Order: sequence, then structure tokens, then C-alpha cells
Amino acid sequence: MEAVNRILIDMLGPAGPLIAVGGLGLVLILVTLPILLKRQSDPLDKIKAARTSDTVRSDDHKALRRGDSGDKLAKYSTFLEPKNEAEYSAAKLKLVRAGYRNKNAVRIFHFAQFALGLGLLAVGVIYVMARNAASEVPIGTQAMIFAILGPGLVGYMLPKYWVTKRLQKRQEEITNGFPDALDMMLVCVEAGQSLDQSIIRVAREIRAGYPALAEEFEMVSFEIKAGKDKIAVLRDMSERSGVNDVASFVTVLIQSATFGTSVAEALRVYAGEMRDKRVMRAEEKANTLPTKMTLATMMLTVPPLLIILLGPSIYSIVVTLGEFAM
Repeated sequence: MEAVNRILIDMLGPAGPLIAVGGLGLVLILVTLPILLKRQSDPLDKIKAARTSDTVRSDDHKALRRGDSGDKLAKYSTFLEPKNEAEYSAAKLKLVRAGYRNKNAVRIFHFAQFALGLGLLAVGVIYVMARNAASEVPIGTQAMIFAILGPGLVGYMLPKYWVTKRLQKRQEEITNGFPDALDMMLVCVEAGQSLDQSIIRVAREIRAGYPALAEEFEMVSFEIKAGKDKIAVLRDMSERSGVNDVASFVTVLIQSATFGTSVAEALRVYAGEMRDKRVMRAEEKANTLPTKMTLATMMLTVPPLLIILLGPSIYSIVVTLGEFAM
């Protein structure tokens, strides 16, 4: 590696390794992009698509992938979207659970990864070139590679990190607000309202405190008004939220509708269980607090205490040893 570095410096000057790395990356990008963007589809895939074109699932999937006429990223869909249907469905479900319901959300997500990766990679190249120009000693090859590829990797992973944190925050919000929503729904049902009307009322009342949960309930009410089967609507809500409490609630309602039991009684029992679970979660967090505080207590309390207790003794010993040495 050092021999190659010396050869590049002799040929291209102090910035020779940087120029070589940048040129190699640019060549790879220019060679790869035309191949990916203009790649022809496999004939076997065309035959398979033609055979399944009459099925509803195929039509729905094509509708999901077909962008609007004004979408500038539509012509890059083969490059920006997964080719595997399972991967595409998993990515779309994750974005829906994070709150991104746009039909082009998967395409925009991968475009953000691609754009941020290349953008921060260019920033790393500019930084290394500016540092080499300002300093007489050129940066090392290993440090140069890290300075160039590190920002690009961070830019590529940043959208995925953002979506993951957004999903966790949204699920936590739904979990925290679900017991209150169930109590309010129980009051509405016992007051004489139907389950559909109680869902609409709960969605309107909890929007200020729990907007994510209110959005899920509104989606349920809209789908029921559109004529979709109630059981299918509830299962879709469970899949969209990705929260175990919501999945259990949907199971309770489906069983209540199947066996003809009272919805109010089922809501009363399940609302009580949700309140107990919320109390247990709070107690769990309170019980883990002393363990989390142990390290901070040891780092911030023990060293000053040792200095106060042992400092005078150590000082006296050092002074005594100095007198004996004299």
C-alpha cells in the first residue's frame, strides 16, 4: 500500500492518492448507473407478468409501483425500488408503520439514501482536498479513505435510522395512549353509541394528546364508511400499527363479533387489563432506574469522596518522604 502511495505521489503530486480514489469512484459510478437504469427486463419475468396480469393482486401491485405522470422519480423506479415483491411489501409496511403513507414512499426513501450517500461522499472528497491544500503534509491513505467513505456511509444509513426512530416513537405513542382510548370508547359504547360512532368520537377527542393513535382510528372509520368489511378493517389496523396491544384488542373485537357476546363487556375487561399493563410498565421503568443511576453515582460521587478523604494523608506522606530524602 505504501509503495502504491509513493508511486501516486510521484506521478500526481501530494494529492495523488486522493485523485486516484476520486477518479476510481467516479468511473465506477459512471459505469454502473447506465447499466442499472437501462437494464432490460428478463423475458421470463415478462411471461410471468403476462400470465398473472388478470389477477387482482398483480393489478394492485402494479398500481402501487406505477407513479403519477408528474412524478420525476417514476422513470427511475426500477433502480429505486426493490425487485422482490416480499422486500417491497416489507419496506412499504415499515414506512406505513412510521407514518409515511404516500404510495411513492419506498421510492422516495431509497432516493434519499442514494442522494445523501453521494452528497456526503462528495463532501468528504472536498474536505480531504481542502485539508491537503492547506497543509504541507498530505493526509495518510487510511485516514483519507475513512474521511471519504465515512460520510458517504453515514448519509446512506441516515434515512434508515430516521425511519426506525420514527417507527419506535410512533409505536410508543400508540402504546401509551391506547388505555385512555379504550376507556373513552367504553364510555361511548355504554352511553348507547355504536362501535363505529365511538371510534369516530375517540379519534376526534384524543387527537391533541395522541395524534398517531387518532390517525389510526380515523383510518378505521373511513374504511368502514367506504363499505369495507369490519373484520378486515380491524386486521389492517393491527398490521399498520405493529403494536401487540392493538393486535390483542382486534382479536377481542373479532371474537366478540363472532360469538355474539357484548362489546361493552369485552371492552370493560380489556380496558382494565390495559390499565394494569400500563401500571406494570411504569413500575418496570422505576425498578430499572437505580441500576441506571449506579454508574453515574460511582463516577460522580466516589472520586470526589476519595480525594477529600485520602488527599490530606497522601499530601502528608509525600511531604514526609521529601524531608527524609533531604
